[in-house]
Amino acid sequence: MQQGVKVMGQVNGAESSDAYTVVIFRGSTAKPLRFSFPRKFVRKMLIVGAILLVADILVISHYVIRTGEVWELSAFRAEAMSAREQTAAFSTAIDDLKKRLTSMKEVNQRLRVMLGIETPKTGDLVNGRGGEETPLPEGSTFFQPDKATKGEAASRQRGASEGVETDGQAENARASSWSKEVDEQQLVAVVKEGLAWLSKEAETQEQTLQELSLAAEQKSSRWAATPSIWPVKGWVTSGFGPRVSPFTEKPAWHDGLDIGAAANAPVQAPAQGRVTTVGFDPKLGNVVKLDHGFGIETLYGHLAKALVKEGQRVKRGDVVGLVGSTGLATGPHLHYMVKVNGQTFDPTKYILD
Repeated sequence: MQQGVKVMGQVNGAESSDAYTVVIFRGSTAKPLRFSFPRKFVRKMLIVGAILLVADILVISHYVIRTGEVWELSAFRAEAMSAREQTAAFSTAIDDLKKRLTSMKEVNQRLRVMLGIETPKTGDLVNGRGGEETPLPEGSTFFQPDKATKGEAASRQRGASEGVETDGQAENARASSWSKEVDEQQLVAVVKEGLAWLSKEAETQEQTLQELSLAAEQKSSRWAATPSIWPVKGWVTSGFGPRVSPFTEKPAWHDGLDIGAAANAPVQAPAQGRVTTVGFDPKLGNVVKLDHGFGIETLYGHLAKALVKEGQRVKRGDVVGLVGSTGLATGPHLHYMVKVNGQTFDPTKYILD
């Protein structure tokens, strides 16, 4: 038995130009099957099939291209997020370096003043007040808060602290929101600006440090003679300048720094110098005075005992006496005074440690 399929373009010997005939032979004894399809129909089916095939190819190609673009976009987004995080980290690091350079600048400025490279500004000299504690001139006014006012001041201070904390939280929230909204170009611009500032400021501070190094070498003796450490470890009980007298309860000037400490705590020389005075004063009690040269003098009052003699040379850190409460004193403390060319200055301006 033989089967076959034959496509014929004619039927019963008559040529047909309008149809295609498909003949299926199923064997020698079976009658063949014939199927006729109009030519136009076949052409239309072929055209539709070709269009569908092309459309499928286009859809698949578009899908493949879009899928690749999606993966590429995801990779770009990941890289952009990583770059944003790194830029934010750089910005934070730059801010930290700015703070450090600012602190270095302040220290450099103080060193310039102490080494005599630059004369202190007039505003810095306003706090320098000399002389012993005396009443204010007639007609002068001095505000002294009472208990209620002090309570209100404390309340305002607490409120201010809370306000600062609240403002700080709000500022952090705004900063967080800003960091989320700012784009890459803005962050990069911020980093570039910060790097430019750091480069310029670092160059300036490097030059300043070179000047300080040269000045320190040239003026090592002055440096050794400049008070730069706390004479005693303790706490400040009365600052330099105007205050309410603990004895008269009236406004008065305080020409030194009162540092509270335990009785008999050692008092150290803040710089090298020579002992010029060891004696007793009705107000300051047992007193030791040092001459450091270059017009710089320091005085130590209310000592329990002096441990040096007049004319003795001392170095920075040498013990010159013991903390006491001799003279006019409400308790054990050290009255520390710094004079430059006969004028008293705030001792904290000469303390680096």
